[in-house]
Amino acid sequence: AMAVVCVAVVSKENYPLYVKTTVPDSDLKFHYLVHTSLDVVEEKVSFLSEHARGSSERRELYLGQLYPSEEYKIYGYVTNTKVKFVVIMENTNSYAKDNEMKALFKKLHSAYYNLLRNPYYTPGHQIQSKMFDQTVASLMQQSSK
Repeated sequence: AMAVVCVAVVSKENYPLYVKTTVPDSDLKFHYLVHTSLDVVEEKVSFLSEHARGSSERRELYLGQLYPSEEYKIYGYVTNTKVKFVVIMENTNSYAKDNEMKALFKKLHSAYYNLLRNPYYTPGHQIQSKMFDQTVASLMQQSSK
């Protein structure tokens, strides 16, 4: 099965609000991969908004695979408020279907939406929420089954 090794939430201004990895001692590597993927996110978003008709501004966007690396597959998603989710999977032979990835991002998005409704969380601040953590942990576990 596909294994999620990193989940990141990145602000509208492109700084990380949340990065969780399942691989010990590799935080820097994943921070770097997330950061590198943001250029691709920007390219895809501007391409899609140029080519989308009508009110593309209000939509969430599943960006699919951002770029392949030797070890990982990196996927992206942008919310209607331009907050970005980046999910990094182990690059195994099994192929994550787009609908599985979309479902994973939807769960992530609704966890983020619930976080925004929490009066103690200020949007744009680091995410330190047990509930958000638990959702991410469960997504990581589901994927590695």
